[in-house]
Amino acid sequence: MKFYKMFIMISWSVMLLCMPAYAEVVDKIIAVVNDEVITLSEFNAAFEPYRKNIENTYKGNDKEAVIKQTKDTLFQRMIDGILIEQEAKKTGVSDTVKDTDVMAVIQDIMTKQKLSMQDFLKNLDKEDNSIESVKKEIRSQLVRMRLLRREVKDKVLVSDEEIGEYYNKHREEYEGKESVRMKQLLLLLPPGADKTTKMKIKNEALRLRGLIMNGESFDLLAAKYSQGPAAAQGGDVGFIEKGTIIPEVEAAAFSLPLDQVSELIESSLGFHIIKVVDKKGAGLKPIAMVRQEIKTKIEDEKLDKKFDEWMSSIRAKSHIETRL
Repeated sequence: MKFYKMFIMISWSVMLLCMPAYAEVVDKIIAVVNDEVITLSEFNAAFEPYRKNIENTYKGNDKEAVIKQTKDTLFQRMIDGILIEQEAKKTGVSDTVKDTDVMAVIQDIMTKQKLSMQDFLKNLDKEDNSIESVKKEIRSQLVRMRLLRREVKDKVLVSDEEIGEYYNKHREEYEGKESVRMKQLLLLLPPGADKTTKMKIKNEALRLRGLIMNGESFDLLAAKYSQGPAAAQGGDVGFIEKGTIIPEVEAAAFSLPLDQVSELIESSLGFHIIKVVDKKGAGLKPIAMVRQEIKTKIEDEKLDKKFDEWMSSIRAKSHIETRL
């Protein structure tokens, strides 16, 4: 995302004044954040993917209200992003991120995707992207992470007393029926599918299972190919209790060891591939078993509150004008 300095804003405004009266204004400044600005064209470019997603997927009657709410949220996020970057420069956090840190992240990405640098660059070229742009974005993310860790995360502590109090107040969350948390990749059978269509879909499901067994990400393949619930979340449908899902899938889910991928499961819906990532037994779990889970929940709540307080303090001491 490109933000212009204030002197560019002034120069641009002067040029507009010098233009003939009939000249068309094709851009305007919609926010001033200390000495940086956001232009309408920058905002529109950032919003375009969100707009397309809403247009393509939202079926409600209040689409315009959803678009407006999304615009407002994105606009505030862009302003906060600038404030965070400015704060990182003031505190010197920006200087702590070195080129070697950025390259380490890129190397990690290539390793996970099993790509050489040449293949990585080719993929960027296909996406009309560049290595310089990727480095800039990674550096920006690393700077933000380090700043937020210093200003927010490192100041959040959770005591044993808080964990015990949470456990006692939320005991119902840690007892109940036997359940499993699973991820699912589902290829649906169309109504009235003939044998040829059925075999074609089955072979595609077998191909995808083969990719998973050869090390490809279950989450990414589910997000790309699954036609079942929670596909966008890597097929993670959360915890499922016994008696709530179709028998063929339930039988596999409750017999499958943790983190193992099932054989291909055929049902009236289609072909399923599942992976069980967690299990809950009937009865109350001892606190030792759920201690880390509770600690994470409390930390997340505290982090959200601490971050909101920190951002409010940054906004309060900054000069912000909005013109959207």
